[in-house]
Parts: sequence; C-alpha cells; structure tokens
Amino acid sequence: MEQEIGAAAVQFNVAFGDVETNLQQALAGLRRVRQNGCRLAVLPEMWSSGYDYKRLAALAAQTPRILGELQRLTEELDMVVVGSLAEQAGGKLYNTAFVVDRGQTVGSYRKLHLFSTMGEDRFLAAGDRTLVVPTSAGRLGVAICYDLRFPEQFRKMALEGAEIICLPAEWPRPREEHWRTLLRARAIENQLFIIATNCCGPQGNLDFFGMSMLIAPRGEVLAEAGDTPTEITARFRFEEMAKYRYQIPCFRDRRPEIYGTLP
Repeated sequence: MEQEIGAAAVQFNVAFGDVETNLQQALAGLRRVRQNGCRLAVLPEMWSSGYDYKRLAALAAQTPRILGELQRLTEELDMVVVGSLAEQAGGKLYNTAFVVDRGQTVGSYRKLHLFSTMGEDRFLAAGDRTLVVPTSAGRLGVAICYDLRFPEQFRKMALEGAEIICLPAEWPRPREEHWRTLLRARAIENQLFIIATNCCGPQGNLDFFGMSMLIAPRGEVLAEAGDTPTEITARFRFEEMAKYRYQIPCFRDRRPEIYGTLP
C-alpha cells in the first residue's frame, strides 16, 4: 500500500430521478479529480437518482449498468470510487454503497440506520452488517449519512482496521453544525481519515448545503466545500495517522472489559 493517497469528494446537485444527468456529472467530476492526482473519490448518497421513492424500483434496475460504467472508468483511471445507489435484491430495496476498485466491485454496504423522520424506513430495508474492505487506496470503512449519528458503528470499523471512512450523504439544512461536529468527532475519537461527500442544492422540499469535507485523524479539516457543485481534494498521509496513534494510544488504553456489551 502507498504511504499516502490523493483523496477527493465529488459534490454535485443530484438531479431528482435523472440517472443520465447524474451519471455524467459523476463521471466528469471523477475525471477532474484524477487529473489532480487523486486515486480515491467519494460520491454523494443515492447519487444516481436521489430519494425518488415512487420510481425507486425502476431506478434501482439501472444500478448494474451504472456500476458497469464505474468499473470501466476506475479501470481506465486506476481509481477507487465509493458512492451509494438504490439496490434491489431479494424483493427488497436498499440504499447501498459500492466500493469499486480499478474495474472491480470489491465491497458493498447497505445502510444500517434508516432515517425514519423522512420515511426512509417505509421504502427501504436496512442492512445487517458493517463493512471494512482492503483496497488499492487503503483499508476503507463505509457508512452512509444518518449512520454518522451512531458512534458504535465507527468504532467497530476502526477496530476492524479501517484507515479511511467513506461517507456518502444527503444531509439537508438546517443541520450544518451537527454535520461538521459529528464528522470531526468520528475522526478524532477513532484516529482515522474521513471523506464525507454531501450533495448540494434544492431537491424537492429540501435544500442540501454541501459542505463536503476531508478530515485528518487529529480532526483537522483538510478541505471543505461550499454549497455549490465542486470537487475538493487533499493528501492523506498514513504515516501521520500512525504517529498520532502512537502519541495518544487510545486503542491500547481502551477498557472493553468494563464497557461490556451494549444492549
């Protein structure tokens, strides 16, 4: 594995239900960040369609084709790409993040925590496992949007060896400060890198504020987007992560025999 990696968040306004427009936005953004030296990039949550619940089954039927496009691009560009799409499997619909590494889908993660406030649990099934997967860009843990509010999931991924957490999101106004605070906390408490990619702009009755971020293990925000379509990039240096974990050995000093199993 490389000692450092160029990482990117590809932020755009997800066109509601318009797969072709979203696919072209994503592919163009990925090409731009690769030209800037980035080999790892994260797309927003449900990036091909948004939460078009009424047509979600039909939109999910296009996911294999979309993954094929990502596989071809990542093989051509020598990249790793993460982003979530609608997935249909076993008669159920899922919000699934796929990890595509140089032409191959090497992992998938179905969103564990469904946002009942917006009815996500009425239309989608929840996943039943976390994901940490080795890739050519490092060991990646994957979470999606609302998962950010559940620190147990992030600690589990860290204990399983995650070096970078990739988090696609559709996080709307007015909860910008929750987004910023929770992302930095997850990075600091688990001493790892985070790529969090939010969408931006209006979508139905919601307004998404962007603010995608690349965060270092000490909580330093290495790059942050505004509220318009853009790509942000940074260098992740794994040696710095190892050095910080040595200086403040949080994992060594844990007391799991005291915490017990949470109910």
